[in-house]
Amino acid sequence: MATRTLAAPAAATRLVSLDVFRGATMAAMVIVNNPGDWGNVYWPLLHAEWNGWTPTDTIFPFFLFIVGVSITLSKKSASWGSIVRRAALIIALGLFLAGYPRFDVTHWRIPGVLARIGVCYLAAAALYHVTAGDRRRRGAIVMSVGLALALAYWLVMMHVPPPGGFAGDLSAEGNLGAYIDRTVMGGHLWKARWDPEGLLSTIPAISTTLFGVCAGLCLGSGYTPKQKAAALAATGVLGIAIGELWNIAFPINKNLWTSSYAVFMAGGASLLLALCYWAIDVKGWRAWTKPFVILGTNAITLFAVSALLVKTMNLIKVPGPEGTPIAISKYAYLHYFVPLASPKNASLLYAIANLLVLFALLAWMYRRRLFLRL
Repeated sequence: MATRTLAAPAAATRLVSLDVFRGATMAAMVIVNNPGDWGNVYWPLLHAEWNGWTPTDTIFPFFLFIVGVSITLSKKSASWGSIVRRAALIIALGLFLAGYPRFDVTHWRIPGVLARIGVCYLAAAALYHVTAGDRRRRGAIVMSVGLALALAYWLVMMHVPPPGGFAGDLSAEGNLGAYIDRTVMGGHLWKARWDPEGLLSTIPAISTTLFGVCAGLCLGSGYTPKQKAAALAATGVLGIAIGELWNIAFPINKNLWTSSYAVFMAGGASLLLALCYWAIDVKGWRAWTKPFVILGTNAITLFAVSALLVKTMNLIKVPGPEGTPIAISKYAYLHYFVPLASPKNASLLYAIANLLVLFALLAWMYRRRLFLRL
């Protein structure tokens, strides 16, 4: 892992739309993860309780989709060594953030967001590497594998019973994936008996990433920009439709990363990427994009610093209203944001302020061409 000083990328060789899409996704992540008060949050900024989805449930799959697109955009195909190294560093960073600040090995969470990103990147980049050749053939193979993984996950979850349970149990603790996670990583999960980034549900998450690879292949094809945007939009609508239909038999569920969710969210990501690509890279409407580009070109830095900032602020204690120690983050929220607005708006303002602080850091890095590369 290194911070590198890079020359500004040539406009003709970089998809600004992808940077903007990534930056908007990361901005949403920061706002969702850092409210002033979890008891006062507008519903779009919360995950669905179980089945179904909210805007918050689009963030992670959109990012994985973007990872897939990015795999295809490098001028030089990544070597096996660089693929494995990058995946290992992403996973290692995730483990570090999960352990920080106490690094208690007895309860250190093993799965997590970065761990899943690392595994999905490894699988998607490896498949992209071994299918080098004709773009159409490569795209057909990648799409087929993505669909096959989604289908296999559906069949396994619905027809293979966990020991002591029954097939088709899609509850948090009763599903097959939760059983596997407890058996393999018991004591190192997000919850005592299940984890939303578990082992089995990583399979359809790989599908989401592979669908992003297909979108990247489309963007790198010889079609006209209008044809590329139309293809992405049409594929996006199709993915959303398939996901909705699949939802009838296998409910859309972010925690289980059900196959319907994987396809539905990939469809939504493809549709939004088509809109961004058409507006930004084709029509040239870029006056508003700079803040999102700044966030999108240093996404790993934003993720890591955001997590470290929250945990560090929770460590630092100051006297509270009744003299009892409280985290400095809570102190700042109570003293500087609660007096400004209604509870939900104050909570949202705190999250926006958090994003602005992080944006100031990334803007400073951007001006100096400092980018964290794994």
